[in-house]
Amino acid sequence: MKSRNLITVLFACLACSLTSCTEEIMSEINRDKNHSTDVASKLIITDVINSLSFSITGSDLAFYASVYVEYNVGVYGQMYNAEKRIGEPSAATTYNNSWGNIYSNLLNLKAIIEKCSPGGNEEGNTVTLGIAQVLSAYALAILTDMFGDVPCTEALQPGVIWTPKLDRQEMVYNAINQFLTDGIANLEKESSMSLLGNQDPVYGGKPANWKKFAYGLKARYAMRLSKVKPDYDAAIAAAGKSFANVGEEAVFKKYPTIKNPFYLFFTDRDYFGASQSLHSKLSDRNDPRDSMFFKPYPKEKKEEEILFFAPNGNPEQKQGYYGISALATPESPVYLMSYHELEFLQAEAYLRKGDLNSAKTHLKNAVSAAFAKAGLTTAVAENYYTSRIEPKLTSATEALKETVFQKYLGLFESEAIETYNDIRRLKAMGEGDIIRLDNSLKFPLRYSYGDGDVKTNVNVREAYGNGEYVYSENVWWAGGTR
Repeated sequence: MKSRNLITVLFACLACSLTSCTEEIMSEINRDKNHSTDVASKLIITDVINSLSFSITGSDLAFYASVYVEYNVGVYGQMYNAEKRIGEPSAATTYNNSWGNIYSNLLNLKAIIEKCSPGGNEEGNTVTLGIAQVLSAYALAILTDMFGDVPCTEALQPGVIWTPKLDRQEMVYNAINQFLTDGIANLEKESSMSLLGNQDPVYGGKPANWKKFAYGLKARYAMRLSKVKPDYDAAIAAAGKSFANVGEEAVFKKYPTIKNPFYLFFTDRDYFGASQSLHSKLSDRNDPRDSMFFKPYPKEKKEEEILFFAPNGNPEQKQGYYGISALATPESPVYLMSYHELEFLQAEAYLRKGDLNSAKTHLKNAVSAAFAKAGLTTAVAENYYTSRIEPKLTSATEALKETVFQKYLGLFESEAIETYNDIRRLKAMGEGDIIRLDNSLKFPLRYSYGDGDVKTNVNVREAYGNGEYVYSENVWWAGGTR
């Protein structure tokens, strides 16, 4: 009897052992060894910078903005619909890819921040932490500037909160500025880990440059709130700690492996035509950039190339006819923030304080840098400033009009998102006539929420409604309620 009991126990132990062994083996077999569950922050940050540059800054958000601000004319496909205001501006599917990409990047940035913060497995990696916080502010600002109230505090918790609430834009802006403040503080600390180097395609991991970018963003966002919370001293103070020259601006250049998104949009889709509205503005000023901004549609035979401008709001829907942008080349940089934008911001801030002399210095710097972006020399820029701009600077009020107008010209075309923000801000401040747009059709005041969340998140769906709110409701910083 005892013998039988012993055998039973031994078989039971053996069975347990085999079961345990089998579970361990199966667990090891099922483990995906090719896809690590813990990726170093230096690898994630590279992917984020690439994605932010090409899936957000140089994406549908910018392409559509360039139509709305009349840098380009939509002459075919979706861009023709946007030009004619047929469906695209109010449809939930229009910006869905960009909407999802922003949240995907914010989730990756959140992972970096957690890794590099106290208690994370890369604690002490303060430079990467600071960069991630600055980029979080940048991505979050684009999100709320385009869409208004957005999921924020309850977002980025997959598997925990599936239908996050929408947060007020004012609260989102508080989060943006906190990210920048924290990012600057971390970039000033000594990091316990090596710098990113080539993993950072913008600044090579140099904390001083990222800090200047952060201060530039603080200046940008301070000016964004001019209608609801004007603080021009804060904008000027932040700008004074930002870029000192063109070489410090935040631009993405990674060629020849990656080409400019506006160039790729032309080669892949060919939906844009040269803007008659912008051409007229330049021609009226005898502005030398007129010949630099546009070129005839490329033909097999050069003698067949004629520069036709597309009428804003009423083009023919056809390809291969209208002229195209001459600045959308394979090597054109993607601007996260340009030096000329920063100088224009400072000029405007000083003028709104009534300081004409200080504004003139920054306006001249801005125009010179904007001309360089278009491939024109400093001498040409100085001559234009002296003959065409300076005579108009008779007072702070008149200089403000000229500064805003020159910024509109200077941000063509890759900086269309910022121009779209500026035009909405100016309209809200009662200064919409400074930049006259030819398209008499209704102007989109915001972008529609992404289709993915309209379908799955009841909070976003209720806010979206039928999408027509994009023509009637301003975002908060433009005087709206959401």
